[in-house]
Amino acid sequence: METPSVPLSVWISAAFDPVLILVAVWLGWKADQVGKVFIAALAALASSVLVSWLIASLGLPWIAPVRADMPTLFPVRVVAALLWAGGAYAARRISRR
Repeated sequence: METPSVPLSVWISAAFDPVLILVAVWLGWKADQVGKVFIAALAALASSVLVSWLIASLGLPWIAPVRADMPTLFPVRVVAALLWAGGAYAARRISRR
């Protein structure tokens, strides 16, 4: 069995999913403790996958669709969610000084 090859553009689009960015940045900005950044990233990941799956099941085009025949790219989404939420958390802490 051959491992499927995924183009770099698909990996990048998974990291720049608008729902993932919106939820991660919003919740990361609201976080008042570092531990809550992980919760924000988890919530962003879950909402991103659910919205992407819903949009793809309706047959609408989406930047990072989730379907049975397409890669979900969870590792990329997890890292991206952590980076977006952590970046928003750090930006808020820097702006409040």
